[in-house]
Amino acid sequence: MVAKVIDGKALAKKVRQECSVRVNELAAGGVRPGLAVILVGEDAASKVYVNNKIKACIEVGLHSEVYRFPGDASEAAVIAEIERLNADDTIHGILVQLPLPPQFALRKVLETISRDKDVDGFHLYNVGSLVVGDTVFPPCTPFGVQRILESENISVQGQNVVVVGASNIVGKPMALMLMQKEATVAICHAKTRDLAQFTILADILVVAAGKPNLITAPMVKTGAVVIDVGINRLADGSLVGDVDFHGVKEKASYITSVPGGVGPMTVTMLMWNTVQSAERFLAARPGAALEYAA
Repeated sequence: MVAKVIDGKALAKKVRQECSVRVNELAAGGVRPGLAVILVGEDAASKVYVNNKIKACIEVGLHSEVYRFPGDASEAAVIAEIERLNADDTIHGILVQLPLPPQFALRKVLETISRDKDVDGFHLYNVGSLVVGDTVFPPCTPFGVQRILESENISVQGQNVVVVGASNIVGKPMALMLMQKEATVAICHAKTRDLAQFTILADILVVAAGKPNLITAPMVKTGAVVIDVGINRLADGSLVGDVDFHGVKEKASYITSVPGGVGPMTVTMLMWNTVQSAERFLAARPGAALEYAA
């Protein structure tokens, strides 16, 4: 068996085209979706991620703004900027690029973002809403994985799903979203003993551990769907995922590559959430019902 390699770039392009159509529809109502990004410090990877998000905004037709702070900026200054953006009707999505310098209380900063503009899905309101299956803005990476599975008509209902990695950004929300689709979910993490005894049972394996080539072919069930969320840079400069792609590809039924798999979808679902936020803003505007009726 040789797995089908899921093309995340092609799917991202398709979803961005859908977003562009919605942006044009919003323009007819006098609204252009706006995304504000706050970047603190000089982390090289963060700068690349922010640039990718701005490029995606341009492609889809979103208005974007980047607010840059030095690494020694005060928490109060960043929070004041977020509060200003909360009140700005031209901005429909706000995200703080992570990681933040150590002087910041991460949760305090994230909870300052209005829940109506929390397009990264990190506010406690959205995190808590995941538990009851009614979140407004799903976290972008798990949301992207969900769309990947849907694009290939891979049903998760009744399937054994193993999520490797229990982060608040990917692992935990991914598990909750899969449970809402009636999957049977196990979450593995750094303290899990004998990881292979869990992964070998997975019909769908989602790996977000941040360890290069952690998952090898003997750890994977024949015919499993393998979604590799990890991205790791090796000493030679090459990028690899958390899964031994070449080995596992010979055993799985579907697999994502790194790069070109989940990554493009993460940025794309950020665009999706921002457009959705703008649509909510337009619908809530006084007289919106009359506009739609006309």
